[in-house]
Amino acid sequence: MDLLIPQEKYLGAGVHIGTRNKSGGMREYIYKVREDGLHVLDLKKMDGRIRAAAKLLAKFPDEKVYLVSNKENAKSPLAKMGELTGFNALIGRFTPGRFTNPRRADFIEPGIIIVVDPNADRQAVKEAYDINVPVIALCDTNNQTKFVDVVIPTNNKGRKAITMVIWLLSREVMKLKGKISSYEEFTFTPEEFEAV
Repeated sequence: MDLLIPQEKYLGAGVHIGTRNKSGGMREYIYKVREDGLHVLDLKKMDGRIRAAAKLLAKFPDEKVYLVSNKENAKSPLAKMGELTGFNALIGRFTPGRFTNPRRADFIEPGIIIVVDPNADRQAVKEAYDINVPVIALCDTNNQTKFVDVVIPTNNKGRKAITMVIWLLSREVMKLKGKISSYEEFTFTPEEFEAV
């Protein structure tokens, strides 16, 4: 199976560079351990998980998809993804009860959520789990995968890595939903996702 983009582009964005720590749930996605102790993620598995996540996202109405992140370096990519796909970007601090307390003024009922880091966004992940909403998460080698339905194994610390995965997810979802008919029609670059 061909990768969604050339391997060099994945490597250039550093999507494969994990941390020195690994959690049990991430073991199957680790390709090897470098001499400096950093874990290296399996690009083929990552690519397959991006495809699987896009297929799942394409099944939901745009307004039911929520992009959640508390990380500064995920704000621009998620805002751009929301703009292009019609998904809702919940960027910044996630207030407890947002998904579970109907008495809140900002209460929402998502159909599915994407988080950039299940550790940083654990409140959103837990609430989604509590209301039986699927969770897609970008997971680094040290992330816990409890309550995560679709793991996208990737470096979720680096700006370029996060941007590349969100760019790819956006392109795949738009193609699956018929918003573009070919990859050539998707004229946005990863750099445009970085600098919203």
